[in-house]
Formats: sequence, C-alpha cells, structure tokens
Amino acid sequence: MTATELLETVRRIEVRTNRLVNDMMVGAYLSHFKGRGMDFEELREYVPGDDVRDIDWNVTNRMGRPFVKCFREERELAMVLAVDVSASSAFGSGNRTKREFAAEIAATLAVSAAKNGDKVALLLFTDEVEFFVPARKGRRHVLRLVRELLAFQPRRRGTDISGALGFVNRVIHRRAIVFLLTDFLHRFAPGPPLGAEREPRPGDFITQLGLTNVRHDVVCLHLHDPRESTLPEAGLLAIEDAETDELVELDSKRAGVRARFAAVNAERLADLDRRLIRTGVDTLRLNTAEPFAPVLQRFFEIRRGRRRG
Repeated sequence: MTATELLETVRRIEVRTNRLVNDMMVGAYLSHFKGRGMDFEELREYVPGDDVRDIDWNVTNRMGRPFVKCFREERELAMVLAVDVSASSAFGSGNRTKREFAAEIAATLAVSAAKNGDKVALLLFTDEVEFFVPARKGRRHVLRLVRELLAFQPRRRGTDISGALGFVNRVIHRRAIVFLLTDFLHRFAPGPPLGAEREPRPGDFITQLGLTNVRHDVVCLHLHDPRESTLPEAGLLAIEDAETDELVELDSKRAGVRARFAAVNAERLADLDRRLIRTGVDTLRLNTAEPFAPVLQRFFEIRRGRRRG
C-alpha cells in the first residue's frame, strides 16, 4: 500500500467510523463501560429511582429510613486494542482482509472512546509483541492508531495470544477495557471434556484469558471469514496455512470433501466456544462479510442489560 493509498484508506475509515459512532455506537459504549466508580463520595437519604443495591442497611436501621451510598463515577477509562496481525490476518475472501476488517472495528471502538474522553492504547502481536502504543486521548492519536493498524509490517507470522495478554498485564496497571481482536487460527490442543479438570500449562491462551479478565474487562472479538468454514465447488484446490506454509490439496467438486471440511471447522469453532465460555470472557464472532456495527451495538446492549440485572 502506497502512502497515498494509506492516507485515503485512513480518511475513508475515519469518515465511516465517525458516522457509525454518531449514529449508534457512543450510547451503547457509554452505557456499558461508564459504570459507577469505586470511590465513596457521600451518604444521603434514599430518593425514588436510586438503585436499591446502594442502600446502606446499617445506617438505614439506625435512622429508621433508607439511606444510600453514593460513589464517585470513574470519569476516565483506558481502552486497549490488542490486535492479531499474524499471517492469517492477511486473508480475505471478500473485498477486504481480516486485517482491514480489524482496523475498521478498532477505529470505531477508538473513536467511541475518544468521544467519551477515554484513552486508547494499541497492541499489535503475532507470536511475539510486535508493536505497542501507550494509551492517549484525541483524534490525532486515534488516526495514528488506524495508520499503524493498516501499514504495520509484522516481522513474524505465528500467533501467541497468551504472550500478548501477559504483556497487557505487565504494562497496564489500572483496570482497563481490553478488546482482543483475533481470528483464533492457531494450533492448540483440543479442550478437555466438559467438567474435566486440567492443570494450566505455559502458553495456554485460555488460562491467560481468564487471568487477564480478573484484572481487566476483556472482550474477545472473533474475526471470522466465512470461507474458513465452507469450501466453494471449484475443483482441485491447494489450501495453505499462512502461518506454517503447510499445503493441503482438496477436490472441492466432491460433496463429501466439502461436507467433511465444513464438519471439521464446525467442530473447531464449537470447541473454541466451549473453552471461551469457561473463562467467563464475553466473546462476539464477527463475520467479515457482514456489517459489524449493528452486531456490536446489540452486544453492548446485552452486556448492559445483564449488568443491570
């Protein structure tokens, strides 16, 4: 991508994301992530509409009428965009790659954060941490992050989610919102049967996800290209693993081959979903062939409703 093409792409993404944020995203983002802070501010008499969970029952019993604790809202949050830029992110069966798809999603989240006065950090990773931009505010900072997402050339091709999350835990000391954008296309051992116990092992991204979610608010955004689950009827195909160079030849004209390919990938996704559910981390699968903003908005609204409940 030339410098001119990069600039045009950044401008296009900026226009698109600003429109998305103004139309729908800011309210959803604000409603979920701007919660009550942890700093006690005052004790006052209950008024209709107050959250009953804030009632101080000790004071209420002594005074004979209800009192509530008020907390100072945490006005400034930090968002960390942890984006997988391994070789598989360069794949795209439609009019954009997963890398470009990730850039649009990350830009939308970053603009939402910026409009709320929050800081945004960017982490690009493969099987090592390749690039990190500390959290800052402002439009120029957000545009820089978009440029880095589109133009950065990774040194390596593999994927190490565990290492990236470990880096986040080391450098981000205050609780933050961590969006992990990845296609989860990396080799990992099949999970144990449901209910089975397993000792954590080094490099286990599932274990690291759970640990990171204790320290931060982690959201997994699974970037999925539909061609990764279904084969077209196109004759003999050579399928290459972008991260290992492994080649497999398949005759996609055969219905049995297409069915087997779909079944194997359906099981892969089901196993991934089961393992992610165990971590307690909210996960959203985003299809590269579909608009992401409405899906993301509904996702935030569900999280908000669950928190209120």
